[in-house]
Amino acid sequence: MTLVEKRAKPRRSLLVNTSWLFGDKMIRMVFGLAVSIIMARVLGPEELGKWNYAESFFGMFLIFTTLGFDSILVRDLVKDPKDEHELLGTAVLLKLVGTLIAIVLSYSFISLLRPEDSSVRLINLILATASVFQLFDIIDYWFRAQMLSKYTVVAKNTAFVLGSTIKIILLLSGVPIWVVALCAHGEFLLGSLLLLYFFRKEGRRVKRWTFRLATARRIMNHSWPLILSSSAVYVQARIDQVIIGELLGNAAVGQYSVALRLIEVLGFIPVVLTTAYAPVVTRSKQKGSDEYRQTLSTVYRLMFICFLVTSVPLFFLSQWVVVVLYGKEFTEAGSLLSLFAIRLFFTNFSVAKSLFITNENLFRYTLLTSVVGAVTNIAFNYALIPLLGVRGSLVATILSFTISVFLLDLLFKEVKSNLGWMMKSILTFWRVHITVPKVGENNHDTH
Repeated sequence: MTLVEKRAKPRRSLLVNTSWLFGDKMIRMVFGLAVSIIMARVLGPEELGKWNYAESFFGMFLIFTTLGFDSILVRDLVKDPKDEHELLGTAVLLKLVGTLIAIVLSYSFISLLRPEDSSVRLINLILATASVFQLFDIIDYWFRAQMLSKYTVVAKNTAFVLGSTIKIILLLSGVPIWVVALCAHGEFLLGSLLLLYFFRKEGRRVKRWTFRLATARRIMNHSWPLILSSSAVYVQARIDQVIIGELLGNAAVGQYSVALRLIEVLGFIPVVLTTAYAPVVTRSKQKGSDEYRQTLSTVYRLMFICFLVTSVPLFFLSQWVVVVLYGKEFTEAGSLLSLFAIRLFFTNFSVAKSLFITNENLFRYTLLTSVVGAVTNIAFNYALIPLLGVRGSLVATILSFTISVFLLDLLFKEVKSNLGWMMKSILTFWRVHITVPKVGENNHDTH
């Protein structure tokens, strides 16, 4: 009997699933931070800036590797599990095409911007081509829909821990940085092979996957706004590194990236909660509007609690944390980290709000807010960086998130109710009550 067939009660499933996701992020936090610290101490601000510039540049095209359909696929697998073979087979082919597009676009544009910087272009190309080995991450969407993240955590973390260990050894050995970048290929390949193993262990077979053009059209019809909006969101969150690199140089990017890396360590919490709650929110919507509102409000309250618990201490301890971990060479990153702590409030709610957007099919609305956020962020960056230096980029990001996550909701009736739920949840954050709707017929396991 498979684990799906033996699955426990819904509340227990949510708690177990969330625990596995938290365990996943904790492991990634520890090893990712270790790699980050060693890389910063070995490379210094200038070379570290080159690495993060190349990595962030490809990140702006990363949405093409999923084509924005990750949340849509999880939703559809929850609602219509009988169509899983068609959904997964269609999605894997779309992901392959999107990944190839992302690689070509990323390398083409970075070659135009940095024609003389061969090291940046090489790192970008190596990291970009590694994404091909993530093709079978599609299986993760099925595990998410079944609230079986245990398998994904074991598969991906085994590969991640091994890859991180090899990276640390290579960095301390003094090899060229492009050799370290090659570790991504091995890590992603091993992760995919392990996902395939666990998928087969659950009685599933990739050979049953089928491609259907009508399904592809339906997925793309729903996801094309997400492709653009997710790209805009990434631009809003990461374009600052590209602009800093062009206006202030690689060393400034190195300082900024250290602060960003530390804040990302804490940013895993809202992502874990949103991932764990995605199928729960979909089921609560099917049960009725009151249960739907209560479930979303619970998520928003948890997001605000996460902000208080993580950001307040970090705001006051940022300088000390950076110096202890990275050394006095990165002192400037400490003052940046305190501003990043404020930004967590907006990013937490931006992540949580995606649950409402997905279940209401408001993808064109989120496209609008994302584009507005990206455009205002770019404008604020170019206006404030010359005046405030690297700090101007963080002020720009906070202002743009304020507009895109909250203020724009006042202008559209479709989302005003959700804005009210968010505001009420913030003001009553202590009233957290976790309820999980019972799994209905639509969630039975099918082959």
